[in-house]
Amino acid sequence: MSENAVSRREPHANQPTGRRRLQPLPRRAAWAAVARCVGASAGMLVRREVRFPRAKVGTRIVFGDGTASRVYRDTTVPLRPVDPCFLAVTFRLRSVRGRGHAWFRTESWLNTPLFVGFPGFASKLWLAHDELARYRGLYEWDGASPAERYARSLWHVLALVSEPASIDYRIVPGLRRADVLADPSVLAPWFPDEEGAWWRVVAVG
Repeated sequence: MSENAVSRREPHANQPTGRRRLQPLPRRAAWAAVARCVGASAGMLVRREVRFPRAKVGTRIVFGDGTASRVYRDTTVPLRPVDPCFLAVTFRLRSVRGRGHAWFRTESWLNTPLFVGFPGFASKLWLAHDELARYRGLYEWDGASPAERYARSLWHVLALVSEPASIDYRIVPGLRRADVLADPSVLAPWFPDEEGAWWRVVAVG
């Protein structure tokens, strides 16, 4: 089967398609996963395997709920997923207003070791806050199960600085990040009852 065919396959009953409500991992398991990630990330950073391409920075992305955000950072590692999936994560920071958002975007460099070392991570687009003060991360992952484990572990990290009820995610197996950015309509078959959703990319550029 061609890569294009794989990237456009429609969901069926046996595919994980994200959850309606994020269920965090048990606290101990989540923090153990984050600790392993930080250790792996340190080695990757020393070996200069973590890259920050500039080509997508500044790109404006519009979502199904009518909000829009701009990419302020791109992080990649030299991994070509064999079982690609698209992961979208959102959250709203607590008590951050005005210039606080600029500070957060600068400080967020320090968060890089909290995700690049998770098994299966391939890339992340960091999106600035939208009109509703929500941040988003758009990821490519190798495998839906590792992506979900990451999202469920990440909840505990985000909950330290975010409104817990605002933390959410969606996973779409079979799609590369490039597929979504090139043709957002590839998301159309997924979660049809969420057409006007925060995660659904509808326009790029």
